[in-house]
Amino acid sequence: MPVHYDLHSHSRASDGTLSPAELVAAAHAGGVDVLALTDHDTTEGLAEAAQVARPLGMQLVPGVEISVSWQAQTIHVLGLGVDSACEPLQQGLSGLCDFRNWRAEEIGRRLARAGIPDCYAGACSHARGSIVGRTHFAHHLVAEGHAKSVRDVFKRFLVNNKPGYVSGKWASLEDALHWIDAAGGLAVVAHPGRYGMTASKLRRFLGEFRECGGVGMEVISGSHSRDNVTAMAALCRSQNMLASCGSDYHGPENPWIRLGQLPVLPAGCQPVWESDRWPVTRKELQ
Repeated sequence: MPVHYDLHSHSRASDGTLSPAELVAAAHAGGVDVLALTDHDTTEGLAEAAQVARPLGMQLVPGVEISVSWQAQTIHVLGLGVDSACEPLQQGLSGLCDFRNWRAEEIGRRLARAGIPDCYAGACSHARGSIVGRTHFAHHLVAEGHAKSVRDVFKRFLVNNKPGYVSGKWASLEDALHWIDAAGGLAVVAHPGRYGMTASKLRRFLGEFRECGGVGMEVISGSHSRDNVTAMAALCRSQNMLASCGSDYHGPENPWIRLGQLPVLPAGCQPVWESDRWPVTRKELQ
């Protein structure tokens, strides 16, 4: 029987809406055999997720999604199979979380200046973990009637040149990949089709990514169109990179992204789980 992988998901530890335990249960119900929990800049939910996955017979890949600044653009890099006790990784993530906390307070201040008070407190009420992110502001603004949807909030308030926008100052590519390597993980570019790069810029980024120790890229993603998948598969093959697949699931509020519903990788793409450093073997899945 085929093994069903979903190597990109989020819980309440960052900006998802399910607890780690609820996320694992939902993935199991959806037919996922191997799930990576990859919360933004934190490994806080991994212990709880692992406790639930074990009796269900699911394999949990401990992961993280690290925010990176590259040429004035924010890129997300997944660390798959990381040791969450690794000191360099945790020190790096701690610095990112400190910036996230400051950014959340600054978003609240800027929205207040734009005539929408108490947004920081409102966002905090939607956050269940230690991180307050833009999605929590979005849920608050929707609940207060300032927008019709989370997507609408981002367009009107939280992107460049809008009142609640605060630019990111994240990890360097070199630092992020050093932390992942120190933690024994595999570095994978998350949803590369989402960044709006030209083909030449994306190839340049992937070249630097590989020079720093990166090994893979998401070909299948919940935010990739069919055209994105075709283009990313061709790029993955031409760059001799490993291919990954992940829903980028954040919760049932986004019904177009479902756990256990990912298509198979296109022909000719070597899966990241065939790496000799992959933490879960096929024997363990039998």
